[in-house]
Amino acid sequence: MTSKFDEIRPYNNEDLPHVLNALLSEEAFIESLVALKFPKSPAFTKPLLKYLCLRVVTKKIANINKLKDFQLLIEPYMERMIKDTISSLSVSGLDTLDLTEPCLFISNHRDIALDPALVNWVLHMNKQDTVRIAVGDNLLTKDWVADIIRLNKCFVVKRDVKGRREKLEAAKLLSEYIHYSLITEQQHLWIAQREGRAKDGIDVTNSALLSMLSLHKPKAESFGDYVGQLRIVPVSISYEFDPCDLRKAKEVYQAEQEGAYKKHSNEDLLSIVDGIKGRKGKVHLHFGKLAGNNFSDTKDLAQYIDAQILAGYKTFSTAKAALSLLNNEKAVSVTDPNFQSALKYLQNKLNNLNDGEGQKLLTMYANPLLRQQKIANSE
Repeated sequence: MTSKFDEIRPYNNEDLPHVLNALLSEEAFIESLVALKFPKSPAFTKPLLKYLCLRVVTKKIANINKLKDFQLLIEPYMERMIKDTISSLSVSGLDTLDLTEPCLFISNHRDIALDPALVNWVLHMNKQDTVRIAVGDNLLTKDWVADIIRLNKCFVVKRDVKGRREKLEAAKLLSEYIHYSLITEQQHLWIAQREGRAKDGIDVTNSALLSMLSLHKPKAESFGDYVGQLRIVPVSISYEFDPCDLRKAKEVYQAEQEGAYKKHSNEDLLSIVDGIKGRKGKVHLHFGKLAGNNFSDTKDLAQYIDAQILAGYKTFSTAKAALSLLNNEKAVSVTDPNFQSALKYLQNKLNNLNDGEGQKLLTMYANPLLRQQKIANSE
């Protein structure tokens, strides 16, 4: 049965047979699996590896009858990634939330794929249903990538829409879908607080996002009451080490020097791979307090979300070491092994950057700590 949401909703169980068959026949999908699994394999081995990968994937997919089965198929890979690249994963605030009703989790945005994946993992480990994830259509440049993303409970945020009227209609449809998912289908949702990652380490909510959420609000209903229905929960995600920090530093510096930064066609996918495979050290997720309905407008709500995310953000030794390097402080007297390890990590990164890029990298790590200190000093 068709619905008005078909172009943006995640795939459902009825979509599975067609989508899975399409994936198996997509050569680029199999080639990508080989590249991820065997990145250093010689060229002459690729045909055999493609054949073997196809057989393995075909066998695993044959046992999938529901979308939940597809997510469970990914579970061991997620578990292995956490074990191999995260030294510790900690959580706070989740035990104070009432999750018997669906929530709209709005988090800071540091990693394209990991931010929602880690929220999902934490919910799954706490016997909760996973979230539906908002994903920009800029990541859906290839059909097989779009298929995998939508199989993982992702819904589409249309950004590449031309024309003012068309953009408004797309935003209205998205707003209605979010409300429908939460209220009618009783599904948790995740969305980033802004379009694009916070490459400078400053987590600020885009008020346009909150305006979009309220587009489906009936005229007779107050902004606060409508927002209260959405059960918004701010989430802070903190990484000790950012696997994409070099990319981000170079991008921010180039944009500042040249007025803009032009992405390569596959850059987002490379960032996703780097984020998944790269070292992350300690990672902390903090679930803030339910927003409630005591808000008069989007500015008021954005300030609340920003304050909750900053308060819940955990600054690791990388933030302290980065601030020390920015201030040209002599850190040799600091005996804390975590600080020294962070210092060594940052100094190794700086060897791959020019002075301007290095400043951006250090600022990216130091900014959350600087903002927390500013608030503490003003109180």
